[in-house]
Amino acid sequence: MIVFPNAKINLGLAVTEKRSDGYHNLESIFIPIALCDALEIIPSQTFTIKNYGFTINGDIEQNLCYKAFKLLQNDFRIPPVTIILHKNIPMGAGLGGGSSDAAFTLKTLNQLFDLNLSLSQLSHYAKLLGSDCNFFIENIPAFATEKGDVLTPLSFPFNEIYIVIVKNNIHISTSQAYQNIIPQKTSYSFKEIIEQVSFDEWKYYFFNDFEKSAFIQYPQLKSLKDFLYEQGAFYASMTGSGSAIYGLFKSEPYISLDNTFVWKGKIELPIRNL
Repeated sequence: MIVFPNAKINLGLAVTEKRSDGYHNLESIFIPIALCDALEIIPSQTFTIKNYGFTINGDIEQNLCYKAFKLLQNDFRIPPVTIILHKNIPMGAGLGGGSSDAAFTLKTLNQLFDLNLSLSQLSHYAKLLGSDCNFFIENIPAFATEKGDVLTPLSFPFNEIYIVIVKNNIHISTSQAYQNIIPQKTSYSFKEIIEQVSFDEWKYYFFNDFEKSAFIQYPQLKSLKDFLYEQGAFYASMTGSGSAIYGLFKSEPYISLDNTFVWKGKIELPIRNL
């Protein structure tokens, strides 16, 4: 069975407080986009993962697809599988590629082996794998709070928007990024902004708390953001904890950069990839 785990962007990202469990509460708007990996899962005699495209570093035990498989295997009698993953979504980018792969592994195993898990049950397993994983279970635009795993669906017409994502060779560790954050509650909700403010004013209200320290350490990221504004973006930002930068446009842009990952598309919802 072949599926296509997609990426997401953060429209605004405010880190509001440090939790007693060591995690952070945040506020953001998650938007799925069509940039995707390719994931194939086949029943087999022994468990195997084959990786193509962008290389995934680390031991197999740290692989989120492996963790998703083991999580379900602990509760259900499912046989070993071969997982073939072609990585098109850059890593260390803030695009949620690893979380999406894990969530789609859960959903694919559920279908492949007729586990009959509900969305609520799949969400439970996804939250055990990581804060972002839960978003990719329903995979629709949502206002995210708490650890990013409490989601309120949004009906905003994102389909009218074109997007460009650029990423150079900078990799930002999420744990490292959080070390430079001073949590602070916002005076307004991003959900209010998306419901009340026009496209042209988004840049005055949406912000990403991770940009300040990232742009000091890596000035070239700020240059990429400025470049997208120069090309006509009505909003540009780093996504997640970085290091990918995206620009949103009202009409299709024509952008090319040397030695830089560039993905262009239109936000088209719903994402149909399972």
